[in-house]
Amino acid sequence: MRILVLASLALSLAIIGCKQAAPNTSAEAVAATEDGKYESYGEVITTDGAIAYPALVAKVQTEGGFEGKVQGTVESVCQAKGCWINITEAGVEQEMFVKFKDYGFFLPKDCSGKQVILRGKAYEEETSVEELQHYAEDEGASAEDIAAITEPKKELKFMADGVLLMP
Repeated sequence: MRILVLASLALSLAIIGCKQAAPNTSAEAVAATEDGKYESYGEVITTDGAIAYPALVAKVQTEGGFEGKVQGTVESVCQAKGCWINITEAGVEQEMFVKFKDYGFFLPKDCSGKQVILRGKAYEEETSVEELQHYAEDEGASAEDIAAITEPKKELKFMADGVLLMP
Protein backbone atom coordinates (compact mmCIF):
# COMPACT_ATOMS: atom_id res chain seq x y z
CA MET A 1 0.00 0.00 0.00
CA ARG A 2 2.83 2.40 0.86
CA ILE A 3 4.47 1.73 -2.48
CA LEU A 4 1.23 2.58 -4.30
CA VAL A 5 0.88 5.83 -2.35
CA LEU A 6 4.51 6.77 -3.00
CA ALA A 7 4.19 5.94 -6.70
CA SER A 8 1.06 8.10 -6.96
CA LEU A 9 2.80 10.95 -5.18
CA ALA A 10 5.84 10.72 -7.47
CA LEU A 11 3.61 10.73 -10.57
CA SER A 12 1.68 13.74 -9.29
CA LEU A 13 4.89 15.65 -8.59
CA ALA A 14 6.25 14.85 -12.05
CA ILE A 15 3.07 16.10 -13.71
CA ILE A 16 2.87 19.22 -11.56
CA GLY A 17 6.56 19.95 -12.21
CA CYS A 18 5.91 20.50 -15.89
CA LYS A 19 3.29 23.14 -15.11
CA GLN A 20 5.35 25.11 -12.62
CA ALA A 21 6.46 28.52 -13.80
CA ALA A 22 10.16 27.91 -13.21
CA PRO A 23 12.33 29.71 -15.76
CA ASN A 24 13.49 27.78 -18.79
CA THR A 25 17.21 27.50 -18.12
CA SER A 26 17.93 25.74 -21.40
CA ALA A 27 19.32 28.96 -22.90
CA GLU A 28 22.08 28.83 -20.29
CA ALA A 29 22.87 25.27 -21.32
CA VAL A 30 23.03 25.99 -25.05
CA ALA A 31 26.48 25.88 -26.57
CA ALA A 32 27.42 25.81 -30.24
CA THR A 33 29.17 22.61 -31.26
CA GLU A 34 32.61 22.81 -32.84
CA ASP A 35 31.25 22.57 -36.37
CA GLY A 36 28.57 25.20 -35.65
CA LYS A 37 25.83 23.05 -37.19
CA TYR A 38 24.03 22.13 -33.97
CA GLU A 39 22.95 23.69 -30.68
CA SER A 40 23.82 21.51 -27.69
CA TYR A 41 21.48 20.92 -24.73
CA GLY A 42 22.19 18.89 -21.61
CA GLU A 43 25.43 16.95 -21.60
CA VAL A 44 27.71 17.77 -24.52
CA ILE A 45 27.58 15.03 -27.14
CA THR A 46 28.87 14.47 -30.66
CA THR A 47 27.15 13.16 -33.79
CA ASP A 48 29.41 10.07 -33.93
CA GLY A 49 27.60 6.75 -33.84
CA ALA A 50 24.05 8.07 -34.13
CA ILE A 51 21.65 5.63 -35.76
CA ALA A 52 18.56 6.56 -37.77
CA TYR A 53 15.22 6.55 -35.96
CA PRO A 54 13.81 3.57 -37.95
CA ALA A 55 16.83 1.49 -36.84
CA LEU A 56 16.16 2.41 -33.20
CA VAL A 57 12.52 1.32 -33.50
CA ALA A 58 13.66 -2.03 -34.92
CA LYS A 59 16.24 -2.51 -32.14
CA VAL A 60 13.69 -1.82 -29.39
CA GLN A 61 11.24 -4.26 -31.00
CA THR A 62 13.85 -7.03 -31.29
CA GLU A 63 16.09 -6.35 -28.28
CA GLY A 64 13.64 -4.74 -25.86
CA GLY A 65 15.61 -1.50 -25.56
CA PHE A 66 18.46 0.62 -26.86
CA GLU A 67 21.21 2.73 -25.34
CA GLY A 68 23.16 5.15 -27.51
CA LYS A 69 22.50 7.94 -30.00
CA VAL A 70 19.64 8.34 -32.44
CA GLN A 71 18.79 10.91 -35.09
CA GLY A 72 15.19 11.89 -35.79
CA THR A 73 12.76 14.70 -36.45
CA VAL A 74 10.93 16.61 -33.72
CA GLU A 75 7.23 16.13 -34.40
CA SER A 76 5.92 18.07 -31.39
CA VAL A 77 7.22 19.77 -28.25
CA CYS A 78 5.76 20.67 -24.85
CA GLN A 79 4.34 24.17 -25.25
CA ALA A 80 4.46 24.81 -21.49
CA LYS A 81 8.28 24.68 -21.19
CA GLY A 82 9.89 22.50 -23.84
CA CYS A 83 10.29 19.73 -21.25
CA TRP A 84 9.45 16.87 -23.67
CA ILE A 85 9.37 16.19 -27.40
CA ASN A 86 7.94 13.54 -29.74
CA ILE A 87 10.17 12.12 -32.46
CA THR A 88 8.92 10.72 -35.76
CA GLU A 89 10.32 9.91 -39.15
CA ALA A 90 8.69 9.46 -42.54
CA GLY A 91 7.69 5.85 -43.10
CA VAL A 92 7.67 4.94 -39.39
CA GLU A 93 4.25 4.74 -37.74
CA GLN A 94 5.51 4.68 -34.17
CA GLU A 95 6.49 7.96 -32.57
CA MET A 96 8.83 8.22 -29.58
CA PHE A 97 8.15 10.29 -26.47
CA VAL A 98 11.37 11.92 -25.20
CA LYS A 99 12.02 13.37 -21.73
CA PHE A 100 15.22 14.96 -20.49
CA LYS A 101 17.26 13.40 -17.70
CA ASP A 102 16.64 14.81 -14.24
CA TYR A 103 14.42 17.49 -15.79
CA GLY A 104 17.78 19.22 -16.24
CA PHE A 105 17.26 21.01 -19.55
CA PHE A 106 14.53 21.91 -22.04
CA LEU A 107 14.37 22.44 -25.79
CA PRO A 108 12.97 25.55 -27.52
CA LYS A 109 9.18 25.43 -27.87
CA ASP A 110 9.53 26.22 -31.59
CA CYS A 111 11.74 23.24 -32.52
CA SER A 112 9.02 21.15 -34.24
CA GLY A 113 10.16 19.93 -37.63
CA LYS A 114 13.87 20.20 -36.77
CA GLN A 115 16.39 17.37 -36.79
CA VAL A 116 17.91 16.23 -33.49
CA ILE A 117 20.48 13.77 -32.26
CA LEU A 118 19.68 12.35 -28.83
CA ARG A 119 21.88 10.33 -26.50
CA GLY A 120 20.28 8.15 -23.86
CA LYS A 121 18.09 5.09 -23.41
CA ALA A 122 15.04 3.91 -25.35
CA TYR A 123 12.45 1.58 -23.84
CA GLU A 124 8.76 0.70 -24.02
CA GLU A 125 6.45 1.64 -21.16
CA GLU A 126 2.74 2.02 -20.48
CA THR A 127 1.64 5.62 -19.97
CA SER A 128 -1.32 6.25 -17.68
CA VAL A 129 -4.47 8.09 -18.76
CA GLU A 130 -3.61 10.93 -16.35
CA GLU A 131 -0.17 11.41 -17.92
CA LEU A 132 -1.52 11.17 -21.48
CA GLN A 133 -4.12 13.82 -20.69
CA HIS A 134 -1.44 16.04 -19.13
CA TYR A 135 0.80 15.77 -22.20
CA ALA A 136 -2.15 16.48 -24.50
CA GLU A 137 -2.87 19.62 -22.47
CA ASP A 138 0.80 20.65 -22.73
CA GLU A 139 0.55 20.24 -26.48
CA GLY A 140 -2.48 22.55 -26.62
CA ALA A 141 -5.19 19.93 -27.28
CA SER A 142 -8.82 20.92 -26.80
CA ALA A 143 -10.74 19.94 -23.66
CA GLU A 144 -12.79 17.59 -25.87
CA ASP A 145 -9.68 15.82 -27.19
CA ILE A 146 -8.23 15.54 -23.68
CA ALA A 147 -11.48 14.05 -22.32
CA ALA A 148 -11.43 11.49 -25.16
CA ILE A 149 -8.25 9.95 -23.71
CA THR A 150 -9.63 7.11 -21.60
CA GLU A 151 -7.15 4.24 -21.99
CA PRO A 152 -3.49 3.88 -21.01
CA LYS A 153 -1.10 3.48 -23.93
CA LYS A 154 2.06 1.43 -24.43
CA GLU A 155 4.63 3.84 -25.84
CA LEU A 156 8.18 3.98 -27.09
CA LYS A 157 10.05 6.35 -24.77
CA PHE A 158 13.53 7.81 -24.56
CA MET A 159 15.35 9.38 -21.62
CA ALA A 160 17.91 11.78 -23.12
CA ASP A 161 20.95 13.11 -21.28
CA GLY A 162 22.21 15.16 -24.22
CA VAL A 163 20.66 16.62 -27.38
CA LEU A 164 22.02 18.24 -30.52
CA LEU A 165 19.43 20.41 -32.29
CA MET A 166 19.85 21.39 -35.93
CA PRO A 167 19.11 25.16 -36.16
